[in-house]
Amino acid sequence: MVTSAVKSKQSKTPKGPQFIRFFRPMLEVLKELGGSGSTPEVIDLVLERIGISEEELAEKISSGGSRVRNQVYWARLYLSKAGLVITSKRGVWMLTEKGWQLAIKDLNPLTLFHDAHNIIKASSVKNPDVTSLTGEEEVDAEEVVSDSDHRSKLLQTFQALPAEGFERLCQQLLRESGFQQVTVTGKSGDGGLDGHGILQINPLVTFRVLFQCKRYQGTVSSGTVRDFRGAMTGRSDKGIIITTGTFSPDAKKEAIRDGAPPIELVDGEKLVQMFEQLQLGLIPRTVFDIDQAFFDEFR
Repeated sequence: MVTSAVKSKQSKTPKGPQFIRFFRPMLEVLKELGGSGSTPEVIDLVLERIGISEEELAEKISSGGSRVRNQVYWARLYLSKAGLVITSKRGVWMLTEKGWQLAIKDLNPLTLFHDAHNIIKASSVKNPDVTSLTGEEEVDAEEVVSDSDHRSKLLQTFQALPAEGFERLCQQLLRESGFQQVTVTGKSGDGGLDGHGILQINPLVTFRVLFQCKRYQGTVSSGTVRDFRGAMTGRSDKGIIITTGTFSPDAKKEAIRDGAPPIELVDGEKLVQMFEQLQLGLIPRTVFDIDQAFFDEFR
């Protein structure tokens, strides 16, 4: 029988924030990938390894982002502060030499959290939101580690558009991406098809493409992908689903299932990246730093 004193001691044992559960699987995934992986690739594999349910994937934080994906970003931030993981300018997550040599089975997630948190506290002047993280995180990790929050604002702008406006926005995006004869239909009862276009690969090869636009914050399920494929069968060579939300791991598997026409998936993160690359709806800014070495000879 457990005494009340022991129970009291157990109840006070710190467990740390929920994101520390991702420390081990993230390091394992990166090792299995050869030491590096793209952001979507690593996140999907980590969530699949832990067995995150679609219900949990659909949970949101106060900023509107996915709670569980935000936790993965927090895990990456702390692994980075611990010197185990770094991120390239192109968004590739990489193991450091220290990360490679770490015996993952001996890793104590709670100890790593406290060690990394102490490092973060030392630099809390720049990112004060990080030091307030004591349990369930509500701060968007992407905003904390970035000097600009234009990505979250852009995504919120997409989600605030009316359905018809978002469809026309996707129409322009496809045109800017090289599609021709892009038409928005938006017909009800048409299997979720919102439009079609032509993609010319070269003078001799073209593809007819059907697309669907889903303007919401939730997670697109595998059923949605199957329904869309059923609606496009016999009507096009390719399909595209564009959403401001995310796709479940099962939906991504369904999109590339053997024996079925492949479907391209564009989630909110990829959508923002496309707008950045095309500088569509965004005004680029130039920031200058003083080259002190240049002025040395004049001092």
